[in-house]
Amino acid sequence: MKSIEIKGELRKSTGKKDSKSLRNEEKVPCVLYGGKENMHIAVLEKELKKLVFTPNVYIVDLDINGNKHKAIMKDLQFHPVTDRVIHIDFLEIFEDKEVVISIPVEIQGLAEGVQAGGKLQLINRKLKVKALLKDLPDTLEINVEKVALGKNVKVGELDFDNLELLDGGNTVIATVKLTRAAKGMSEDEEEGEGEGEGEGEGEGAEETTEESSKTKE
Repeated sequence: MKSIEIKGELRKSTGKKDSKSLRNEEKVPCVLYGGKENMHIAVLEKELKKLVFTPNVYIVDLDINGNKHKAIMKDLQFHPVTDRVIHIDFLEIFEDKEVVISIPVEIQGLAEGVQAGGKLQLINRKLKVKALLKDLPDTLEINVEKVALGKNVKVGELDFDNLELLDGGNTVIATVKLTRAAKGMSEDEEEGEGEGEGEGEGEGAEETTEESSKTKE
């Protein structure tokens, strides 16, 4: 999995007053936990934009006063009015311990149902997995080429090397729905077939009548 470096500094004090002071300086109060002890740190708000405002998921290389820590973002809080980031919890991770993290889904291939006029709908954009740090992929690649109209892809149908999928087996990831246009085309085709059958029956009836007349003569 790709990583991103973010610099932070240890906070001299904690509490609401200190947090407010940090935000006035365009810094975000954060906590790094999961190691020997929790660390209260401050990070420049602009440093976090490349981590927060993206669909990608990263391993975070936290540089705290010159000391390096690997982490993942576990909790994120926004201001209810301004939408500014006001707090982040980071979980420290280690090479020899499994990590639980949500990874983006990447759809590959053109579904049979889409070729037939349907529309692919992505229901879950991320899936929760558990794996060692070295086995974490950037995305979960899912091939949908064989998915027909009205069918879907579920977690239970997937299998990835060295990854444990934590979402329920019946969790739907993507589905191919019948569009109104495709439904209209299907109904038109059925009507056309019905008309063709009717015409055939009429022709057969005429031929039978003619043959019957000749026999009588």
